[in-house]
Amino acid sequence: MLLITFGADHYFEAPDHPIIILLIVLFWLGVFYLFFPKFFLKYRLLILASYSSILGYLLYIRLDENYLEIYHRDALNLLLLPVPILFIIWLYEQWRWFETLKSEKAKGELELLKSQVNPHFFFNTLNNLYALTVKNSEKAPDVILKLSDMMRYTIYEGKKDRVLLSEEITYLKNYIALHEIRHRKNVDIHFEHAIQPDDQIAPLLYIILLENAFKHGVERLTEGAYLHIQLRSDEKRIEFTIENNFETSEEPGDNGIGLENLKRRLKLIYPNMHQLIVKEKGNVYAVHLILNKK
Repeated sequence: MLLITFGADHYFEAPDHPIIILLIVLFWLGVFYLFFPKFFLKYRLLILASYSSILGYLLYIRLDENYLEIYHRDALNLLLLPVPILFIIWLYEQWRWFETLKSEKAKGELELLKSQVNPHFFFNTLNNLYALTVKNSEKAPDVILKLSDMMRYTIYEGKKDRVLLSEEITYLKNYIALHEIRHRKNVDIHFEHAIQPDDQIAPLLYIILLENAFKHGVERLTEGAYLHIQLRSDEKRIEFTIENNFETSEEPGDNGIGLENLKRRLKLIYPNMHQLIVKEKGNVYAVHLILNKK
């Protein structure tokens, strides 16, 4: 195409000849198609319509008796006009692709973090359930029902982006009830909640903090263990506070993936919309999580 253009330019001896301009346009469209084929094919109708209109206009004004002044002034400007527009569209496409890639990466990482919710609780509960069934305990059916509800919630509701906060409360209550059956010791567990009826939240956030409280507090204390939970919300935010005591010889924080998992999930789901405050005083460990609704 470039050789043909040079040949035609030499033959006509007129750089502004319509055929020369057409060949130049076709050459650059070919170059554009070579380097950006997907973009060109996607917007081919817009590109071809733009240049067809411009070439038609240039041909029309060339027929005017005063075309020389008008033609030389407008020809180059008109031919270059689509270039910045197409370049802006191409930049927007690249930005949108990059944002989609980031979103998919974050979504994949979030699904991985969800799958890391500690499964040992379910195995331990199944072992206790086996012991209850062997003894023909009246508690066995209740344990089966609660465990079934928890597994259903984890598998199905846990995949969703948002769930009702009331459903999350039920999940936490089932977890606490099954732990009380497991441990068979006096533990001061107090769960207060006052929320808006339509509150929604990302699923399986609070369970990590509750697991830590049982793991490092209730399970390791022989007596005097307590666990206090408050969950409140208003029009602007949702506040969750959990406090427990622990053996001073033990580390209160999670030595595994739990707390880091939660921090990473909060960063992905609630960027610049959350506060996670961890306090340790004596043998008391407290976590305060604030989620902003807007």
